Amino acid sequence: MGVRALFADTRPLHDPHFRRLWTANIITVIGAQLTVVAVPAQLYALTGNSAYVGLTGLFGLVPLVVFGLWGGALADFMDRRLLMVLSTIGLILTAAMFWLQAATDVGNVWLILTIFALQQAFFAINQPTRTSILPRLLPRGQLPAANSLNMTVMQFGAIAGPLVGGALIPVLGFSWLYLADTVFLLATLWAAVRLPALPPASAPTSAPAGVPGLRSVVEGFSYLRAQPVLMMSFLVDVIAMMFGMPRALFPQMAHESFGGPSEGGLAFALLFAAIPAGALLGGILSGWISRVSRQGRAVVLCIVVWGGAMVGFGLFVWQGLLLPALAMLALGGAADMASAAFRQTILQEAASDEVRGRLQGIFIVVVAGGPRMADTLHGAAAAVVGTVVATTGGGALVVIGVVLAALLVPAFVRYRVAR
Repeated sequence: MGVRALFADTRPLHDPHFRRLWTANIITVIGAQLTVVAVPAQLYALTGNSAYVGLTGLFGLVPLVVFGLWGGALADFMDRRLLMVLSTIGLILTAAMFWLQAATDVGNVWLILTIFALQQAFFAINQPTRTSILPRLLPRGQLPAANSLNMTVMQFGAIAGPLVGGALIPVLGFSWLYLADTVFLLATLWAAVRLPALPPASAPTSAPAGVPGLRSVVEGFSYLRAQPVLMMSFLVDVIAMMFGMPRALFPQMAHESFGGPSEGGLAFALLFAAIPAGALLGGILSGWISRVSRQGRAVVLCIVVWGGAMVGFGLFVWQGLLLPALAMLALGGAADMASAAFRQTILQEAASDEVRGRLQGIFIVVVAGGPRMADTLHGAAAAVVGTVVATTGGGALVVIGVVLAALLVPAFVRYRVAR
């Protein structure tokens, strides 16, 4: 029993609806990551210019923010099963568009970017809906385990998808990768169709007739402003990601600190794989997460570990020691996985169901926006002080920032649930 308790808590898989969603996600996350690899690779192959590849950040972030917030409002307004089905169909159609443009060799950069923006819009609606469904399917005590299981699958896809996609592009071409994503998404559609009806828990306070608009989104922010524990769950993630995510520096580090070629190489690949690998291992050994009652304190401790790991990573980069540097990234990935599981659980348990979708929409925006802000901040800092100082200084700022935030909002540290 002692050894078994170390591994992931699988009780949520006893629920047939969650089991179908989770099993389908194992399939679809691989397809999604194939597209993640194929889109920038195809853009670069067409243009030979990284500036066009960089435009995916802009074309992806804007719809992610807009439709993440609006999609959360939709999840509070309409049947979540129906919204899950419709948004999944949208993802299937955009994957099919990617396949069609590649199979017919259109070669239009702006068409690819437009399809990518449309895909991100459907993704931004789908994700808040998917996560807001869980508290309607599972007992509260199983939510941490469910979130850990979902994140473990995502990290598996983040490792396996790029490796498989990178190997298959020269062999099969882009169209087959997009086609695989299209077909794999049918598994999620099947799982979504099998869900029970999930109508709103009560009538929405805004937009009683028609589609929710800006007022519904603003109401979500107003609710959040009055909930210090929930506010802190977002703030500490912004601190952790904005100051502590050094991925924008990996290409330079791989080349300058570890002697890899300027166009990539083994050190480059290992640096990018280390954080998701650590998160995957953390998910496999996540049995302890379900037994933690003081979730606020656990989040603070996990983010302190994340920041400390980034400090250690920077110091090992300074010494040119690749393996210890990778170990620090993996430790940070495991800590971030646990922090994300706790924060997602706090959001699902502490928020009222009437606004849960909107808060999940804000969660998606924060989770997606934080690393993008980090890319800009770390890139600018490294240009002035170098990669080592930017990384170690950022990690130190994470530790200082999250401790100060915890001192300013002690209610977050005291937050606990019955287990």
